Amino acid sequence: MARLVGINHVAVQVGDLDEMLQFLGKLVDDLELRGRSGGMAFVDLGDQFIALERTAEPVAAGHYGLVVDDQDDVVRRAREAGARIVGSHDVLDPWGNQWQVVDYRDVQFAKADRVLEGMGLAGLEKGERALRELRAKGLAD
Repeated sequence: MARLVGINHVAVQVGDLDEMLQFLGKLVDDLELRGRSGGMAFVDLGDQFIALERTAEPVAAGHYGLVVDDQDDVVRRAREAGARIVGSHDVLDPWGNQWQVVDYRDVQFAKADRVLEGMGLAGLEKGERALRELRAKGLAD
């Protein structure tokens, strides 16, 4: 049997790695790099990562869901940084990639308690709607 299990990473094309890292650093505290290699930078997300790929002609691939611990704060910070906001919580980066900022509490995606603890997010819990969705799939108590 072969089944999809998850996403290890997403690679996003950008024109300048340092500029993109500065952009993300304006949206969140404590942006962590897993490392850099050649024209790539890897932004750590605990047990996952985002790969940023420098390219001379970046193609805005579209739409990425970026899970955060405080959607309102991240959108506010994006506005203050001068980012273009689409709708109520989608943020465009300097190359036109659309980052839909979603709150961890509101989505089915779940990190193990130990991973949250290691990320300094112990106690971050799902909202009732997300819990209902997970329970319906037999994925939560």
